[in-house]
Formats: sequence, structure tokens, C-alpha cells
Amino acid sequence: MKTVFADPKTDVIFKKLFGQKAHQHLLVELLNSLLELEGKHRIVDVEYLTPEQVPPRHDLKLSMLDVKCTDASGTHYVVEMQVIAVEGFQKRVVYNACKAYVLQLGAGDDYPQLSGVIAVTLCNFVLWPQTDDSGRYKVPMLSRWHMQEQHGGERGLNEVQYVFLELPKYQADHKPKTTVEKWAYFFREARSLERIPEVLAESPYAEALEVTRKANLSEDEWQAYDREKIAEQDFRGGLSLAEKRGEERGEKRGEKRGLAKGRKEGVALGLAQAILTVLKARGIAVGKRLQAKILATTDAKLLSTWLAQASTTESAEALLSP
Repeated sequence: MKTVFADPKTDVIFKKLFGQKAHQHLLVELLNSLLELEGKHRIVDVEYLTPEQVPPRHDLKLSMLDVKCTDASGTHYVVEMQVIAVEGFQKRVVYNACKAYVLQLGAGDDYPQLSGVIAVTLCNFVLWPQTDDSGRYKVPMLSRWHMQEQHGGERGLNEVQYVFLELPKYQADHKPKTTVEKWAYFFREARSLERIPEVLAESPYAEALEVTRKANLSEDEWQAYDREKIAEQDFRGGLSLAEKRGEERGEKRGEKRGLAKGRKEGVALGLAQAILTVLKARGIAVGKRLQAKILATTDAKLLSTWLAQASTTESAEALLSP
């Protein structure tokens, strides 16, 4: 099947859709849907906080793709797409939101000048997998989080809020009805569509699909998109292969040294190989000394930390530095 539309979850397409002034009304529609704003409470316009939201990407980082903006009331929004699950992801979301709040003040500025921040994050994986007795997710596909007083349940301290859309929780076997479901359907299914379906035939979804149409991409955009998809495939394939090899070696060592110890060694080896795979996929050179250090490390917790940082580190040396 020949694909017609590009994947909106990639960096270049996500920012083409929501990071360019020509399409900022799409960002407004997305925010209104995910924040469930209606009537006079709807956002009508936004202003980007940086003049250029689509910088060239040479590192092919397979993590957060973000767009920052503010509305007429002064509320700041950090809109992000997380492609691949990494350790410490939730903490990073909190860190980025709090940083956006703190960085509003310059030296000598007063606290009343601070505006609220809402971090809007779209996840291409299940973040909260817990289910109830009936098998339903305890945290729904669209979830909203902010402070709550623990005794009486009163809500307050709303300066920093969080909104998450977990795309895999969308039930693809039924026709999307709400605006949130339609956005989830768009993000999940756009790259596999051969034409604009009836359920997305109206604005803003049809317009968003037109933006992602491969025929409308420039040569530079197409090359960047192609590199991103190859890097993502290499990343996922490398992790899968490293995990499989780690399990196989763990089983073999388990037969000789005891099952528990063998499994532990296998997990460590799998993590080490995953780190090397991620660095290779990003084009980061790893010398023999550093490669040997990674492969010789048996601390699974430390290896997990390195793996989480491998998708953003600038060099292998920086990754392994204390």
C-alpha cells in the first residue's frame, strides 16, 4: 500500500502542523480540544514564544518534540509529543513545565508577573497501564492533573497543570465521535490512510491531513522526515534485538551459574547493547574504551539511566561522565 500522508508524530511534521504561524489555528483547535474548553472559555489566538519553531535537526533525537506558545490571558503552553517511552519521562515533563514557569521572571521581576503554565503532552505509548477489575484503564486516554488539597479535596495552586493524551488508549475499533477521539485517530492513523476519511472530512482535521500530505512536503522536509523514520526503526529494532540477545545470553549463563544470576547478567547485557544501539542510530561515535566500559557495567539501575539519557546526550563521554 502506498502511503499518502506523513506521520504527524515525527518532529518535522509535528512542528510543521503546530509550530508554524501559517497553521497556528490548528494548534488553537488542538489546545481547545485537549483542554476541553468551550464557549467564551475557548482560546482564540496564540503567540509563539520563539520566532522559529522548526530548527534543523541533525541528532535525530527520538524523544520530545515541543512547541511553546502563550494565549491572550498570558497562560503559557508547552505542547509536546513523546515518541518513545524512556525512564524518567514523567519527571522530565514536570521539569520542563516548572522551567517554563520559572524562566518567565528576569532579575528583579516580581512574582505577580508570573503566568500559569499548562504542559500538554501527547504520548505514543501507554503511560499509566493500570486497569480496574473490569479491565478498563484507571487513567483515561485524556487525563488532566493539578494540585488538590488532600483532606477536603479542594483544588488550588493551579499555576502549573498537566494534560496527557495517551494515543494507544484510543479504541481504534469504533468510529471517533468527540474532538479528542478525532485528534487521537488523526495522530494514530494518518500515516496509514489512503485518503481523507469521512470522520476527518471537516476542519480542522481535513486541513491537518492536507498539511501532512507527502506531496506537499518540500525536498528538505521529505529528507528530514525520511531520516527520522529510519532512525526510529533502527532505535526500536535495536532495542528489541538487544533485549532478545540479553535474554538468550542470560538463559545460557543461567544454566551454568544459576538461573537468578544468569538472568541478572542477561538484563545488564541487554541494556548495555541497547545503549550502544541508540548511540549508533543517532550517529554518535563510541570508542573502544567507552564501549568496553558500557558492556562491562553490571548495575542495571545505572544502565537504565544511561539508556534513558542516550536519546538526548551530545556525546558518549557526556553520557558516562559522573
